[in-house]
Amino acid sequence: MRYKIFYNFIVLSGLLLVTSSCKNIKTQNSEEKAEIITKDTLTYKNPLDIKFGDPYILDDQTGTYYLYGTGGGAVDGFSAYSSTNLVDWKYEKQIYFGNKEDSWCISAFWAPECYKFNGKYYLFYSANWRENPNNELENFHIGVAISDSPIGPFEDIKNKPLFEPGYPIIDSNVFQDENGKYYLYYSRVCYKHPVKSELAQWAKDKGLFNEIEESWIYGVELSPDFKSVIGKPVLLLQPPKTLDDKNSEWENRSVTLDNVNRRWTEGSYLFKKNDLYYMMYSANHYAGENYAIGYATSKSPLGPFKKSDSNPILEKNSNKGGDVTGTGHNSVLHLKNADKMFCVYHGRTSKTGEKRVVFIDEMRILNDGSLKVYGPTTSRKTMPLLENKNK
Repeated sequence: MRYKIFYNFIVLSGLLLVTSSCKNIKTQNSEEKAEIITKDTLTYKNPLDIKFGDPYILDDQTGTYYLYGTGGGAVDGFSAYSSTNLVDWKYEKQIYFGNKEDSWCISAFWAPECYKFNGKYYLFYSANWRENPNNELENFHIGVAISDSPIGPFEDIKNKPLFEPGYPIIDSNVFQDENGKYYLYYSRVCYKHPVKSELAQWAKDKGLFNEIEESWIYGVELSPDFKSVIGKPVLLLQPPKTLDDKNSEWENRSVTLDNVNRRWTEGSYLFKKNDLYYMMYSANHYAGENYAIGYATSKSPLGPFKKSDSNPILEKNSNKGGDVTGTGHNSVLHLKNADKMFCVYHGRTSKTGEKRVVFIDEMRILNDGSLKVYGPTTSRKTMPLLENKNK
């Protein structure tokens, strides 16, 4: 009898041990699964799987964000993506179609930016103008299209460019100041625009190039109906004139390293913070690894602007053990009800090759007024909107 009782005790103890072990394993697996879910759903990493150049994000103030850019599968026009968390993006559709029989624009559809004013959506973009009596190779101009929806369809406000400055232009950016006035910023392209400088003379002496062409950034007041400009455009930024300029080394890399007879100042984006106007811009060849971002400041929306001595604030990290090159043409996402900004830009990695893809990294204005971008990054970090809630 004692042996039977002892046997039953051993069996019961074994069952309890197995049951306890199973519970522990189940609990452990649940914790591991929860950790994985938390890691995958509450964080993100660059780059986003969107093949856009010149990315721009619109906060529609409805809980949904819209992403626009160059390329992304659009044919003779532009496409859009939507997201509610700035990480998982849904392809919507092509929202604008150019190069139609009656279109003013025929090719090179670049750098769209969408703005919401008074319940309407305005798409500013650049493209080649059909009207080209001198058969210029670069005949870029700026167009404006309107829609009742952020995903279109967008139709041009007028069937011709916004205005004719007398030279080809790209990369439109719009800023509304606190007094209600609108300002347009754009870049005059390098085409047929040779400029004398110490670098140009250096390149000529070295036998590299006879001349160096440059692109310059201009600003001009924009009419409230977005159908014209007011006054004459003002030159705001251009490449350094002297070799001892603190921005000379990095802005000259397309000539000194990439072996191209052009210097770029393009992709401008203007915002205001603490009574100071910040203009971010890109320099060097957009298709090269040295495409990078700098900034300048002013007390007026039309300058004069002074470039920061700490430029570039965003550049490749491939020479520092990273995998990102060609960082440029950014926009800025301002999260409402929070002192939070994100730099939205394109770049390349060894995996993406020549394709430009979208990156989103935090940026801040420091106590001394300087601008800092915390990128380029490819490691996991907290999702932007969740990070915002935790602040």
